[in-house]
Amino acid sequence: MSDDGYWIIRLMLLRGLGVIYLMGFLVACNQFRALCGDRGLEPALPFMRLVPFRDAPSLFYFVRGDHAYLAIALSGVLLSLAAVTGLSDAGGTLLSMTVWFLLWVFYLSFVNIGQTFYAFGWESLLLEAGFLAVFLGPSGAEPSWAVIWLYRWLAFRIMFGAGMIKLRGDSCWHDLTCLDYHFETQPMPNPLSRLFHRLPAPVHKAGVLFNHLAELVLPFLFFLPQPVAGIAAAGALLFLLSIIVSGNFAWLNWLTAVICFSPLDGSFIANLLDVRPGPMLPQPPLFQALTWGVVLLVAAKSVEPARNLFSKRQIMNTSFDPFHLVNTYGAFGSITRERYEIVLEGTQAEHAWEEAAWQAYEFRGKPGDPSRMPPFIAPYHLRLDWLMWFEAMPSQGGHSRWFVHLVIKLLQGDQQTLALLRHNPFPDAPPRFIRALYYRYNFGDKQWWRRELVGEYLVPVSLEHPVLKQVLERYQRKVAG
Repeated sequence: MSDDGYWIIRLMLLRGLGVIYLMGFLVACNQFRALCGDRGLEPALPFMRLVPFRDAPSLFYFVRGDHAYLAIALSGVLLSLAAVTGLSDAGGTLLSMTVWFLLWVFYLSFVNIGQTFYAFGWESLLLEAGFLAVFLGPSGAEPSWAVIWLYRWLAFRIMFGAGMIKLRGDSCWHDLTCLDYHFETQPMPNPLSRLFHRLPAPVHKAGVLFNHLAELVLPFLFFLPQPVAGIAAAGALLFLLSIIVSGNFAWLNWLTAVICFSPLDGSFIANLLDVRPGPMLPQPPLFQALTWGVVLLVAAKSVEPARNLFSKRQIMNTSFDPFHLVNTYGAFGSITRERYEIVLEGTQAEHAWEEAAWQAYEFRGKPGDPSRMPPFIAPYHLRLDWLMWFEAMPSQGGHSRWFVHLVIKLLQGDQQTLALLRHNPFPDAPPRFIRALYYRYNFGDKQWWRRELVGEYLVPVSLEHPVLKQVLERYQRKVAG
């Protein structure tokens, strides 16, 4: 077994997944309490009172509150560092399984109570990939080729699911024009997005064709013998790299790239790097039995996701059980043609007149100030910024509950909420009024962005506004229980 190269593929999977888990728990440390904590924008406690444990299993049904959220997030950071550095391998199979199982349980606990702020497809993807890692075994033991092939099956479902949702979705995937819009309208552009947007139209068309090749053809080759599987994986990794450098998609493409290590030719990589494995012990019989039990479990749970891949009513980014074990994936079936942004502004004037001195709040990642260069964020995830992108969509149809709570928190000068932002224009005292303007954004020339005012997304409001007073009262009752 040690000569087939699976040992180095396992090493790449474990270290890569450790890095992604580290990002996830750092985000939980920095953001979860402000988003879903005791006084967050979408508190988890009222959710847990309404949803039973069996529907959303989480440790936080037993240990509740902001202190528990922080303690589990910090524990996740420490365990992730153990996985990244290889300390989790030091104690053999039992320690390795324990570390990876705890990582999965801890992250599952956040996802299942995170509601809107944790409703992204890459949460389920990390949980599925992280669960399989429990059964990869430590570096000092023989690798389980069966589990590595389960990662190939996962890589296939991610890539092919994304390709199929595009074929059934927007017409621009058929006429090869999606990239004429995508780089400008994607959720979180980075400094290179404008360059990609301004590439010639034939290059954009070639990019769409490459997308179809990577997502609809190459995944089938993941299951063929080497070197075919490895070449297909290399092509998929090149495609994922192009997405990584052209936008900020949190850890979605980074994690997908780690999973796409699984079809690579481990023997070729080992020879290329001139590395050899140390002595490897056989896995304990119980571990081997558990491994094959997981193979049977995944096979049984794959029926619905596999059927969904070829369904005319394909759904994307869906879990079929509360443990997120075998899921369905897909992304960007539709491409937005225009970019809209919500800009929140406040004033301390006595009256919310147009002539009042309005000052804008600046978010960490999403476009706001037209002169500001978009940042590099990924694989870190700015959850509030992403939700602001969804909120600005013309099809949204009304203000989300969390958005109204955000306005209230800014009017209150809530420090926990303000820590999610890049710039607070009212450091000494909160504003009397807040409004939200609705802009159309395009990449600019002299500045990074041009923007055109479309209208008001939210009229000027204060804490005395009748609707806000009602929302705040409901919020306080729910939090108090």
